[in-house]
Amino acid sequence: MSAVTIIIEVIGWAAAAIILAAYVLLSLGKLEARGYAYQWMNVAGAGGFIVNSGYNGAIPSAALNIVWAAMGLFTLWTVWRASRPARS
Repeated sequence: MSAVTIIIEVIGWAAAAIILAAYVLLSLGKLEARGYAYQWMNVAGAGGFIVNSGYNGAIPSAALNIVWAAMGLFTLWTVWRASRPARS
């Protein structure tokens, strides 16, 4: 197994751990669904899955995670916009 393959596998396993941790913390009430931490964990996890899936040729999984990351980024953007003070 090459060094690149090992790195890609580590990225995939780290992504899985991050997404699982995000879900567990959300389920335990430790994170808010529209909170920055939960959404960034999803974006980071999806990014890792994109790298791993793309490298391994799992295009449907990579495509799903592109959408997953985009949803997280969109949610981060809407939460950020809502938290800004209103302009008069």
